[in-house]
Amino acid sequence: MANQIYSTTPRSTWKKGVNPDLDIERQNKSFDVERLTNILDGGAEFTQKRRQIESIIHSSPVYSIKNNYFMSQNQRYEAAIQKSVHYQKLMKQRGWKEDGAELRYINRALAGDTAFNIHLVFQKALKSLGSDEQIKKWGPLTENFQIIVTYAQTEMGHGTYLQGLETTATYDASTQEFVLNTPTLSATKWWPGDLGKTATHALILAQLYCSGRCHGMHGFFVPIRSLQDHSPLPGITVGDIGPKMNFEQTDNGFLQLDHVRIPRENMLNRFSQVLPDGTYVKRGTPQSNYLAMTVIRIQLLAGEFIPALMKACTIATRYSVIRRQSKIKPSEPEVKILDYQTQQEKLFPQLAKAYAFHFIDKSINEFFKESYQEILNGNATSLPELHALSAGMKAMMSDHSILGAEVCRRACGGHGYSLLSGLPSLVTKITASCTYEGENTVLYLQTARYLVKSYLQVQSSQGSLLQTTLPQSIQYLTSTLTDRCPAQKTADFLSPALYTEAYAHVAARLIRNSAHKLHELTSSGTDQYVAWNQTTILLIQAAKAHCYHFTVKTFVDSLRKLENEPEIYQVMKRLCDLYALNGLVSNLGDFLHDGYMSGAQADLATAAYVDLLSLIRKDAVLLTDAFDFSDESLNSALGCYDGNAYERLFEWAQLSPTNTEGNPAYEKYLRPFLKSNRSKL
Repeated sequence: MANQIYSTTPRSTWKKGVNPDLDIERQNKSFDVERLTNILDGGAEFTQKRRQIESIIHSSPVYSIKNNYFMSQNQRYEAAIQKSVHYQKLMKQRGWKEDGAELRYINRALAGDTAFNIHLVFQKALKSLGSDEQIKKWGPLTENFQIIVTYAQTEMGHGTYLQGLETTATYDASTQEFVLNTPTLSATKWWPGDLGKTATHALILAQLYCSGRCHGMHGFFVPIRSLQDHSPLPGITVGDIGPKMNFEQTDNGFLQLDHVRIPRENMLNRFSQVLPDGTYVKRGTPQSNYLAMTVIRIQLLAGEFIPALMKACTIATRYSVIRRQSKIKPSEPEVKILDYQTQQEKLFPQLAKAYAFHFIDKSINEFFKESYQEILNGNATSLPELHALSAGMKAMMSDHSILGAEVCRRACGGHGYSLLSGLPSLVTKITASCTYEGENTVLYLQTARYLVKSYLQVQSSQGSLLQTTLPQSIQYLTSTLTDRCPAQKTADFLSPALYTEAYAHVAARLIRNSAHKLHELTSSGTDQYVAWNQTTILLIQAAKAHCYHFTVKTFVDSLRKLENEPEIYQVMKRLCDLYALNGLVSNLGDFLHDGYMSGAQADLATAAYVDLLSLIRKDAVLLTDAFDFSDESLNSALGCYDGNAYERLFEWAQLSPTNTEGNPAYEKYLRPFLKSNRSKL
């Protein structure tokens, strides 16, 4: 890649060959970019370690992803396997652990263009659902890649609705075996990554039948391919599901089981067990079997959504300062498109979201770390809140990241449509996240169920007593909130306390309205399940409002931790204000609905929002530089650090095989067609 510069030193020292329009953006800094990078990484030592690992990865041609845009599905898969095999050897040589930061840094360097990702999901599921004995037995085999395991949950006919899974695991007490079967076409396992070509084993999610009844979804460890020649084992039909919008490097697969037998010990049994005689023994709550999904959703936030949105912001912002188009004043030269207010209004809310989501992810992970071990030990007190948060935030952050990445792509005009910009693949990659690990509408409704239940508990108890025990994320349900927004001037809307309470007011109202609608329907004789279906639009609005409140409050809380760094605090405060006001202005109806805000106040909020754009403008490039993505990881002709977008776009276009392989269509069709037309002249 021409003019590539990579260093373990701060990016701010890179000056050689930088486009002047981009270079000038990095002068006269209002904050220390390197310090902000350190904060995002969790400390300077983590930044240094990440850069060292990125440097190691980028120094080897094996790990190059620059030709991805010209590869077929099979080529992408093979290249991903090659990279993953090499980095696994590298990790072993250097003593890096699968659950350490090193693997996360490697994935970041390779833009997630790797294999074995669902194998890692299985490892997390094993630790969450397996007994100590099972972890001891299968853990080393997976860690040393003596076997490769996929996580086979989704079926052709069922995804998020796990209770509807059709695959069965029937216990045979005479042989002490489970018999796994996909009884219908729609029961075919469909979509699991690593399944199509790679995995030797699968964790099968199936309905457990024993002692004459169904005990719901459980996990079963099933061999699917021979360890000698990788051929499917008896009773196994397995393959790849074909081309997709993205993730071409991943062998998403299908799996059918024809009465496949496995030992009794192959059911993951931390929270439940089947005894030799077929007796079912339950430990903990039934919801504990969903712990693995909660873990995966939480880890998706930092692994999939946030980096993609950050990259989209980086590419679009850098391109917007080297792209000049039209004139603001007829007498002056064409201007940087980032100087247009409309371009700022497209990009800066996405940048604010990227930072907001980073701090939210950090907060949720802290809560998760506090709760996880307690849940494993049988104390599931925090599991309902953790589940509601992970479901709601997975839905919200993926929804907003998809839209944000697409806004960034469109903001780059025609060049944003080129795969070489790096933006289309970011959009299509995040798009997958609206369905995997839980379809977003269903996840919002799961969060809403928790909110309505919590609201009803508040109403049926003494508020002052309950407030000390109500989970932190929903304590606003017991707070005394004002009925009217107190803002009198534009600057009032830059008060975190004011806009946080505004979001709490809207969320509490929508939750209350949803609960009352449910009560109204059931009181009139409507079946409770029908009543729920007839209230789902309101419930989703309530869940989204709750998620918005949580993100705003979390961003505000994170700001307080930066008060001893005034320069960074100031720029983060502007992003926090912009994030909150963007949500407010985009959903004004929710704030005007019950008279909480007036039309005049809506004008003040809009003015405060617009004023922030010009303030953030001077820091925009620096704020994206702080994400510290290497050119290799961005893999974008438009978004490289040096800003030489046109030169790189032209150079990369020459790499297209269509420019070197000739034109068979000319000899077959064009030449005779042209010749036949000329003969008539």
